[in-house]
Amino acid sequence: MSNKLAFIMLDGLQYKTAVEQMGYLGHLVEQKKAARYLVKSEVPSMSRPLYEVLLTGTLPHKNGILTNQTVRLSKEESLFHLTKKNGLTNATASYYWVSELYNKAPFVQLTDRFQNDENRTIQHGIFYSEDHYPDSHLFADAHYLMETYQPDFLYVHSMNIDDTGHKYTADSKEYRGSAIRADIILANILPQWIENGYQIIITADHGMNDDGDHGGTLNDVRDVPLLVISDKVRPDDYDQVVRQLNLAPLACHLLGISPSKEMIKVELPGLLNQ
Repeated sequence: MSNKLAFIMLDGLQYKTAVEQMGYLGHLVEQKKAARYLVKSEVPSMSRPLYEVLLTGTLPHKNGILTNQTVRLSKEESLFHLTKKNGLTNATASYYWVSELYNKAPFVQLTDRFQNDENRTIQHGIFYSEDHYPDSHLFADAHYLMETYQPDFLYVHSMNIDDTGHKYTADSKEYRGSAIRADIILANILPQWIENGYQIIITADHGMNDDGDHGGTLNDVRDVPLLVISDKVRPDDYDQVVRQLNLAPLACHLLGISPSKEMIKVELPGLLNQ
C-alpha cells in the first residue's frame, strides 16, 4: 500500500450494531485482513463536536465546537490543513457541516455543493445537505473524487445510519438494516479502493440510543467501531478500548505526515513502524 488514506465515517453507527450486522467487515476481521477496535467517543456525543474531534484530535472544551449549533470555521489544525501543508491533495464527500468547519461558513446550498480550489483547506469537495441523501450516491461521489483527483487523503462521511436511528431508534429493524446496507456498499467498493493503493479507516462519530437520540455519556452513544486496513497496522480483533482522540494522529501516521502540536501521541495496539 501507499501512504494514501480513505477515512470513512459512518455517522451514528453503534459498535454493537457494527459487529453484529456488518458481515463484510466482520469477514475482513476474521480473515486477518483488518484490525478492529472499540472506540470510546468524546462527549458531548453530538455530531458537529465529534467531527471536530475526529478531524483535529482536540477536545470540545479546547476547540469550542460544543453543540451542533456552533456554526463557524474551526480554529484548529485539521487533517485537511495538515495534508495541504505537507503538499498532499485532499478531497471529501461529506455532509455540509464539514464544509462549514473547514472551508466556508455558513454553507450556501446553491453555490457550495461542489467545491474545487486547491488553495482552500478542503481542496475538492462534494457536499450534501439532506440527512437522507442516499449512501449509494455518497459513495459514488467519493469514488468520483478518487478517480478524478487521486487525493492522498479522502474523507467520506455517510449519514443514512444516523438518519435512520433518529427516525426509528437503535433498537429497530430499520436501523440494523441501514448498517447492513452500508456494509454491502463497502463490500462493493472497498476492494477497488484497496487495489488503488488506499489504506482504509472506518469509524463513527457516535452511536445511537433506544430513544433514537445521542448526546450523553452512556455506552450506547459512546461506543463506536474502528476498522483499519493498512500494512502499518497488524490485523486482529483487539479488545482494548481506544480513545477517540487517537483517530486524527493515527490518520497522520498512515499518511506519513507529522501530527499537529495539539494532537496526542497515538496509542493503538498493533500499530507498526511508529
